[in-house]
Amino acid sequence: MSTQNDIAALNDKLDSLIELVARAVPAKASRPDWNSADAFVWVPEPGELQAVKKVNRVDIALLCAVSHVRDLLLENTKRFAKGLPANNALLWGARGMGKSSLVKAAHASVNAENGSSSLKLIEIHREDIESLPKLMTEIRKSSLRFIVFCDDLSFDNDDTSYKSLKAVLEGGIEGRPDNVIFYATSNRRHLLPRDMIENERSTAINPAEAVEEKVSLSDRFGLWLGFHKCSQDDYLDMVRGYATHFGLQIDEDRLRSEALEWATTRGSRSGRVAYQFIQDLAGRLGKPLS
Repeated sequence: MSTQNDIAALNDKLDSLIELVARAVPAKASRPDWNSADAFVWVPEPGELQAVKKVNRVDIALLCAVSHVRDLLLENTKRFAKGLPANNALLWGARGMGKSSLVKAAHASVNAENGSSSLKLIEIHREDIESLPKLMTEIRKSSLRFIVFCDDLSFDNDDTSYKSLKAVLEGGIEGRPDNVIFYATSNRRHLLPRDMIENERSTAINPAEAVEEKVSLSDRFGLWLGFHKCSQDDYLDMVRGYATHFGLQIDEDRLRSEALEWATTRGSRSGRVAYQFIQDLAGRLGKPLS
């Protein structure tokens, strides 16, 4: 009887040991199924690319108030998809003016034009930037082409992860793979807070070199696209474009007055505010947005 109890106790200990080992050893990352979607999200631990079945994006034709930067990014993306030289792109400027929407719309537009999904969009979160080299290793061996996209990219004081980004973009031994391009959005042109740059200047032996180190990150992006606050006319054009696209039947004067009142209560005019107004209007009209 005691022997059976000893065996049972030993089995319990073995089960506990196996459980501890399973926790200590990270799960093996699964290989991405590139045919499952045309957009993915990078998860650094355990190093997986999770498919996004339905991407939250708008039609590129609706981004009418940013037509100049829209055309520049679209042309850059088309060249990259064809295997031609293209630049990393930094979309910077005012909030709510369609920076991230443009990246996603350009990606969808190029795939639609080519009649394929050979161009993949991979989103990497800001806090996972240090894992970029690991992501590059994963996609370097693929024959597909990839846009690696980071939304709202910026760095705070004492944050050194920007050095990983610099190395991947241009400065590393391996450099950026030929089948990868990096698109980022930010409210800051130089990605780093002003006080961080000024602190580097005040404490460095050579202030000019310290500042150069900080602002050189933005120089890794060959294409800078600025998004500025929109005028009243641009705002109303966006509202009209959304209303037409979604088939909202409303008198022009009423649409204009309600849209302006909405912007006044929000204290700003932007593409995001225009879309939020359209959501409210569609709800009041009993019209689903599809």
